[in-house]
Amino acid sequence: MSAASAQPRDTRIAAMRAFNRFYTRQIGLLQEGLLHSAFSLTQSRVLYELARRDGPAASELARDLSLDPGYLSRLLKGFERRDLITRKISSADARQSTLHLTEAGHAAFAELDAAARGQMAALLAPLEDAQQAELIEAVATVQRLLGDASQPQVPYILRAHQPGDIGSIIRGHALLYHQEYGWDGTFEAFVAEIAAAFVNNFDARWERCWIAEREGAVVGSVFLVRQSDEECKLRMLYVDRAARGLGIGSRLVDECIRFARGVGYRRMSLWTNDILVSARRIYEAAGFRLVAEERHHSFGKDLVGQNWELTL
Repeated sequence: MSAASAQPRDTRIAAMRAFNRFYTRQIGLLQEGLLHSAFSLTQSRVLYELARRDGPAASELARDLSLDPGYLSRLLKGFERRDLITRKISSADARQSTLHLTEAGHAAFAELDAAARGQMAALLAPLEDAQQAELIEAVATVQRLLGDASQPQVPYILRAHQPGDIGSIIRGHALLYHQEYGWDGTFEAFVAEIAAAFVNNFDARWERCWIAEREGAVVGSVFLVRQSDEECKLRMLYVDRAARGLGIGSRLVDECIRFARGVGYRRMSLWTNDILVSARRIYEAAGFRLVAEERHHSFGKDLVGQNWELTL
C-alpha cells in the first residue's frame, strides 16, 4: 500500500485544496484581470475557444465549458459591445447563430496567448531540463486521472513497424528532445543513423520494432536489436508528450523483454543519459541495473551517459 493510499480521506482532500491554492496563486488567477489584462479567466477561456473553433454556437460553448447559458449570454453581449465578436446565421440551422472573432477579437486573443506563453516559459525557466520533463509528466498524469472516465482505458495500440513509420520516429525523437532538453540537430542525425541501420539489417527472427499508435498517429516506439546470439540491445525508446501517463513506455519495454526471452537471449543492454529521469525509472522498474557511467559532450550538451543491463 502506498503512503498516499494510507492517508485518511480528509487528509487527501486537504492536500488537493492546498495544491489548488498554490497553483491559483502561482499563475495569477487571484488577480482581477488574467495575465494583467482586461479579461477574467472565464472571458479569456471563451476567447480561446472562439479562436480555435470554426464558428461555434453559444449552446455548444456552454455545454463544453460547463457554463450557465445565461451567464455565457451576458459575457458574449459584453464581447459584442467591445466589438470582439460578431454573430452569423448558422448555415445548418437558421434558428441559431454562430460566433466569430472580429479583427479586434483576434488581436485581443493574440495578446492574451502571447502573455500566457510567456508566463509558462517563466514558470519553467528556473527548472533544469530533467525537472521540466518530470513536471510535464506529472501534469499528464493529473489529466489522465481526473479526465473523462468514459474514455477507453488503453487509448492506443501497439503494432509492428510499417513503411513510413521510421520517418515519424525520427521526427518524433528530434522534436521531443529538442523541446525538452535543447538537443541540437546532431541528435536527429544520430537517431536517423540508428533507424537506417535497423531497417537495412532487419532480421525478423531476432529483432523487433514496436509502434505505439493513437488516433492514427505514432506516439511512441522502441527497437530491439540483435548484438549476438545471447545478447540484444534496447534502443530509442520514446513516448510523445501528448501520450504520457498512459503507461506506453513501460509497456514498450515489457514487450522487448518478453520477446527477448522468447527468442532465447540471455542479456539485454541499453544506453541512455542520466537526465532522462522518466525513462530510467521505467528501466529500474523492469529490473535493469546501472553498470557504467561516462561524461560526454553530445547533441550540443554536456551529458552523463549510462549503460544499463538486464539478465534475462
